[in-house]
Amino acid sequence: MNSRLRHDTILRHLRRSGTATVHDLAAAVGVSRRTILRDICALRGDGFTIHSESGRGGGLQLDPQSVQTTARLSVAEVFALLISVAAMRSAQNLPFSNLADAGLAKIEKSLPPDKIRDLRRMLDSLHIGQLSAHQDLSDLGPIDPALLPAFETAFLGQIPLRFHYRAASGAQTQRQVDPQALLILQPLWYLVAWDPLRTDFRHFRMDRISDPTPVQTTPFRKRHVPFAADICPYRDLAPKPAV
Repeated sequence: MNSRLRHDTILRHLRRSGTATVHDLAAAVGVSRRTILRDICALRGDGFTIHSESGRGGGLQLDPQSVQTTARLSVAEVFALLISVAAMRSAQNLPFSNLADAGLAKIEKSLPPDKIRDLRRMLDSLHIGQLSAHQDLSDLGPIDPALLPAFETAFLGQIPLRFHYRAASGAQTQRQVDPQALLILQPLWYLVAWDPLRTDFRHFRMDRISDPTPVQTTPFRKRHVPFAADICPYRDLAPKPAV
């Protein structure tokens, strides 16, 4: 059982029983007393008020009015926030940018080290550019919300991605590619991938992708994408930390 599931089980047990000893919680969760004590500290750090009373009849009690104050965000959720801000900044349409950057920095710091590492790997795949004024946007559609979690799995695990793709002509095809980068040319978003059948890179408009499914096969090789000179990595667009 991972830490999130343990914490949820502890909270559920405390809400149901009113008062529980560390021994009771350890038996309910199936871990040691030391692990329960660490979990209680973590829950308090998240904003839950948990009282402890010693002696006979004592134990741990969860204040029914307490709530979680630290957001449990996934890598994909934080990545979505960061790329949305990056897209607005690239379009020069980001009021209150300093406040947005400060808030995002706090959110990023709230992640555990392994998730920060995953987030930075995701951000390394992100590139920003300017859309041509002659681009036809008449058929621009919504982006499937299932794309970002599927991209997270594909990028971090270097796992091929299979999806249905609607071409500009309207023709529907099924593709299986090796995702290499995400490209934002606001308001168009692209998946840049290596197509093994065509032995070349391909750009897929994300609003034309549907039913994305990571394919559990041999991990693919990360490749260098030859972007145009006016396209920059996210890290070049992100604000620099104060000295």
